[in-house]
Amino acid sequence: MRLRRVAPLTLSRRLWLAGAAAIGLGLSLSARSRQPRAGEAAEPIAQPPDAAPRTLMDRALEMRRRAQDAGDQSFGAVIAREGRIVGQAASAVVTRNDPTAHAEMEAIRDAAQRLGRRDLTGCTLYSSSRPCPMCEAAAYWAGIERLIHGAELTDLGAPRLTRC
Repeated sequence: MRLRRVAPLTLSRRLWLAGAAAIGLGLSLSARSRQPRAGEAAEPIAQPPDAAPRTLMDRALEMRRRAQDAGDQSFGAVIAREGRIVGQAASAVVTRNDPTAHAEMEAIRDAAQRLGRRDLTGCTLYSSSRPCPMCEAAAYWAGIERLIHGAELTDLGAPRLTRC
């Protein structure tokens, strides 16, 4: 029997596949740890005085600072809908020993929990840095309409599964 040689996957394709596979794992395992216990309400989000993109990005950068202060990777994210923050999070990869606890993933989980639904249509994700393939795929599946990242407010448009 002769083996057929297959071309190796590119790095971006391997990352995308790994991220797509991790989404199911991350959402099924980590989402449980983010939810408050029965009878507990999620901590209220202090809304900024205005809903300007710069103000929302400043909150994402604040989340990044919180992650650093906690000894985690320096990433933060905010999800806004109609000018109101509906989810926010700092990276928890190191502090929770969860490779899927990226700030964007945690913010998506937070927003879905607070809104009581998995459909985040009409929402914009503000991230302190460009979302990785796993996080962009999660935003796509959640129905998030726009991705904005970095202090320069770079608008990536709608999330896609094949951007890499």
